[in-house]
Amino acid sequence: MRNIFLPIALSLAAAAAAAPPPRVEIEYELSRNGTAVAEIVHRLEHDRNSYVLSETWRGKGAFALLGKANRSSRGAVVADGLRPAEFEDRRSGRETRRAGFETAGEAPTLERQDQLSMAWTFAFAPPRGTVSVRVADGKRVNSYLYAVAGRERVRTPAGEFDGLKLVKQKDHPQAKSTEIWLAADRDYLPVRVLIVDKDGTRLDQLATKITLR
Repeated sequence: MRNIFLPIALSLAAAAAAAPPPRVEIEYELSRNGTAVAEIVHRLEHDRNSYVLSETWRGKGAFALLGKANRSSRGAVVADGLRPAEFEDRRSGRETRRAGFETAGEAPTLERQDQLSMAWTFAFAPPRGTVSVRVADGKRVNSYLYAVAGRERVRTPAGEFDGLKLVKQKDHPQAKSTEIWLAADRDYLPVRVLIVDKDGTRLDQLATKITLR
């Protein structure tokens, strides 16, 4: 397994010449089939050696009755991205989920991501081709393949960006699709995530405000 991922790790390490500013906050609006359902805020703090990521989720309108959600991820910043140590997912009405990661070993960072760190690790090591990632959610670990689908302009309420588009490869035709846009002209920050479920339901998360410090 290690030999399979080594070329990917080396490619990502070569790309990691820069990093986002030490403090980044991105506000998003999540819509379901065009109707705004939640406000989401991501906060990243790092010193090029360690990082802390947090996410707060607040429902809008009728969806406010669903309560709040808070997720966090912390760990190390290494040559090929973010290496999580701990992940936590707290949501109203649900048992808190946690995931811990072994700090030892030489496995590439993409083999050990959590739901929050995955999109942000690319801001430290942008992908150059198809990459395989393993993502923990505190209950299970899932494996995915993401392919770089090229560059395109992506428009969001936070601005228009030169987007590097990632597309999750489907296991079967009926699987839900996931697309991620990273702002190549803004430190490869994640500015849009679009999920289309097998029934056609569209969940679109768009950046509305980006604050850099």
